[in-house]
Amino acid sequence: MKIAVCMKQVPSSEARITIAADGKTIDRSDVEMVVNPYDEFAVEEALRIKDAQGEGEVIVVAVGDQSAQTEMRKCLAMGADRGVIVQEAAYQGGDALGTARILADVIRGLEVDLVLCGKLSIDVEGDATGPALAEFLDWPHVALVTQIEWPEPRKARVVREIEGGKEIVSVGLPAVLTAEKGLNEPRYASLKGIMAAKRKQIDVVTPDVSADDVAAQAAGAEIIALEPPPERAAGKKFEGEVEEIVPQVVELLKNEAKVL
Repeated sequence: MKIAVCMKQVPSSEARITIAADGKTIDRSDVEMVVNPYDEFAVEEALRIKDAQGEGEVIVVAVGDQSAQTEMRKCLAMGADRGVIVQEAAYQGGDALGTARILADVIRGLEVDLVLCGKLSIDVEGDATGPALAEFLDWPHVALVTQIEWPEPRKARVVREIEGGKEIVSVGLPAVLTAEKGLNEPRYASLKGIMAAKRKQIDVVTPDVSADDVAAQAAGAEIIALEPPPERAAGKKFEGEVEEIVPQVVELLKNEAKVL
């Protein structure tokens, strides 16, 4: 089976974020960048499918700048076979739909059987790219997948999370699935895998997509400004005996915090 995995480079969840001088973006100069964690679940699942079938190819696909190749190499070190990246500067600044259009054009040319994506990217908490990609490809899709089984070679039985329970869906290939936490436990890259990744191919491609349809000018929403959250107020410290402190705390909870 030939599988494409969509990968995005995002700031680490532990990074200290500061706003850039333009007031609309973050300053990435000293920010650690990582593979989007939900995309790691997608990579791992693709590798497990390939291992179970004993053959196939796992291709990592990304839209970003040249630095995104570093994170793509991490996916190759896990075991993916090759990478394809779109680095066209004119495409920058678009929204999820623009990204999905670009990915769809690339993936059509790869002629894959299955596309796996993370359910969302942790930088903007956006979860539209996977479903939009399926629509542009005109393929069925299932989101929030936590389990995949293969009762038939070209048909998957997937379990997805829904509010208050789970849903079991049968889907034929080709299809797009988005991975939820719990689908698997992503492997760590071995030293052998890291060394092998240095020799694996990453193709830089330019899709047949107009920048007018996918870049900032085509986005349905515009970021006007970014602001850091307000500073947390200093905590209150009480001294004295318990019987003296308790009434003070209760009074504050009632009249200031208004939680009682």
